[in-house]
Amino acid sequence: MKKLTWTAHALLALTASLTASLSTAQTAAQNYPQKPIRMIVPFTPGGSTDILARSIGQELSKAWGQSVIIENIAGAGGSIGADKAAKSPADGYTLLMGHIGTLAVNPSLYPKLPYNPIKDFAPVAWVARVPNVLVVNPNVPAKSVQELVALAKSKPGQLSYGSGGNGSAANLATEYFKMQTETAILHIPYRGTAPAVTDLMGGQIQMLFTGAPAVMGQVKNGQLRALAVSSPKRLDALPDLPTVAEAGYKNFEADQWYGVVAPAGTPRDIVLKLNQQINVALNSAELKKRLNTEGAVATPETPEAFGKLIAQEIERWRPVITSGRVKAD
Repeated sequence: MKKLTWTAHALLALTASLTASLSTAQTAAQNYPQKPIRMIVPFTPGGSTDILARSIGQELSKAWGQSVIIENIAGAGGSIGADKAAKSPADGYTLLMGHIGTLAVNPSLYPKLPYNPIKDFAPVAWVARVPNVLVVNPNVPAKSVQELVALAKSKPGQLSYGSGGNGSAANLATEYFKMQTETAILHIPYRGTAPAVTDLMGGQIQMLFTGAPAVMGQVKNGQLRALAVSSPKRLDALPDLPTVAEAGYKNFEADQWYGVVAPAGTPRDIVLKLNQQINVALNSAELKKRLNTEGAVATPETPEAFGKLIAQEIERWRPVITSGRVKAD
């Protein structure tokens, strides 16, 4: 029998090594999870990101019999918690409940962001989107988007809008609206959505774009007037409310969105296992109902689809942040 050359020996050894590594990875995924999973929420408890993380964590715990521990690490628009998640071991036991801010807005908002949403994370699952609703004080003489735009153009810089702070979803949604409608509307930042809604009802500001749950009650009891929703489709909870696109601004979309990511390098089989189980939860009637009460729409998708969304949204919001001169608080 002919002797194997050194190259042949090396090739056989490499093949054996790769086979063993693949087998080990597959075994790890099959046995996953064998201990509690930590899900980092880069904001304080009680907000939409926290609520969604706890809902998903509860479903994973029920399915796998392992605890999902929610760890709230707030600060710098979610950057501190996201950075900690990015630098955690890539073994599937640390996850991040990210959202439009941490994964798409912060790269343009913070010049020295300590993490890269594309390079430092592996997309796992797109969890939900939360449409923004455009509301005005009832004394504003505009009962449609077209009438509001006409009013703003007749009084440049005299109408004002509120937001939960510089760089917040409400801030960006309205700056995008200003770009699309070519209007000049003054920004009044608040420390949170609640005080902005209070001042809107009081007439200190004239308009606000914010997540549906924050204003649903006030719209239904007549304290605020809803003009449109930012999503591509109408809201089930407000079926008579048109979309901004239907109001004449084609392709307008400015929803908030949320999803799970893991540190880059997390084994592919574990990512797929997480994705599959999260999607099972998102397709359940129980979780859909729970999300609906928060004004959220479940979005079960592949990791690739979620990764594509992140990349597209980074590019979409960059010019909005630049043209609106949006700065972080």
